[in-house]
Amino acid sequence: MKILIVGGGMGGTILANNLARRLSSELRSGKVKMTMLSASDKHMYQPGLLYLAIGRATPDELYKDQASLLEPGISFFVDPVEEFMLDNNRVKTKSGKTFDYDVMAIATGSRPAPELTPGLAENAHMFYTEESAVKMFRALQAFQGGRVVIAMGVPHKCPMAPLEIIFMLHDYFADRGMRDKVQLHYTYPIGRVHTLENVAKWATPEFERLGISYETLFNMKEIDGKAKVVRSEEGGETPYDLLITIPMHRGMEVIEKNKLGAGGWIPTHRHQLNMEGRKNVFVLGDTTNLPISKAGSTAHFEAEALGENIAAMVKLGSPVRDYDGKVFCFIEAGKDRATYASFDYLNPPDPKPPTKAVHWFKTAYNKLYWISARGLL
Repeated sequence: MKILIVGGGMGGTILANNLARRLSSELRSGKVKMTMLSASDKHMYQPGLLYLAIGRATPDELYKDQASLLEPGISFFVDPVEEFMLDNNRVKTKSGKTFDYDVMAIATGSRPAPELTPGLAENAHMFYTEESAVKMFRALQAFQGGRVVIAMGVPHKCPMAPLEIIFMLHDYFADRGMRDKVQLHYTYPIGRVHTLENVAKWATPEFERLGISYETLFNMKEIDGKAKVVRSEEGGETPYDLLITIPMHRGMEVIEKNKLGAGGWIPTHRHQLNMEGRKNVFVLGDTTNLPISKAGSTAHFEAEALGENIAAMVKLGSPVRDYDGKVFCFIEAGKDRATYASFDYLNPPDPKPPTKAVHWFKTAYNKLYWISARGLL
């Protein structure tokens, strides 16, 4: 059996390593061949970009060689897929090579798309790429006071990022001795400060305690750089001196070009994680259209379920378990306090008051990420 994994991010890497251990004897005997195709020879710890943007990490801390994270038996190529020929169980790559498969998992991720909001790319800062995070850090260093607005585009990955960045900015300016010179203003598209109701109930009093103003039902429409205002679809506008955004995200362009899913999101079965209409094509991580958080932990739990199921398909002929929608997100509540949200399809999150102990666990996980990517945690 030929197993093809498209994408070398969190989801693809954990899935590949999980399968390599479950199918070690089959890989050694040649009964199974596993290939990973990626766009890069580097693997980035994406949550670290948040720390890079406020000067608590450096770029080199975010990367490792992708090949070093993979178990023996996985054939790895830096050769991104350009064409999916699903009816023929084959893909074509940038180099012109073709790869056949019996089972394929697509984990191509998502991308920020600030260009979809007029004026956003030219006038706002974000932290979803190394370049933009470094640029944001420099802007923060140069900022001497005024109104800082956090504006949201939807959909976006990492559902807790809007809350984390506003709390981290509070501490950043407090540490510089200038919190009293900065007004922090947070906007959110729906009628509360977070999509998850219990998270919003926890965060709102935190905002009020820290003197952070907020505005709900504010769907970002355009940025007027000359007037320095953000306008909303609802007809409102909010002025800024420094604008930081969570930009709208889309799936990867290759997914859109191959018409696998609107917006780059592939229609995916919520429990079996197969692409709708395809029994041998699976989707995980940000690439799915599932109504759950686009977060590293989502990819992690999906990869574990898929690893067990694909291995069972090899050994038993059919999958053996369902993915239950499990997600676990740490929430930074400043520089030394954190809480978490744990939830699934049936059970909503219930964040507890932030503590230093949870922050310690969050910090420890930042270091343990590479073990997690190996599927060992």
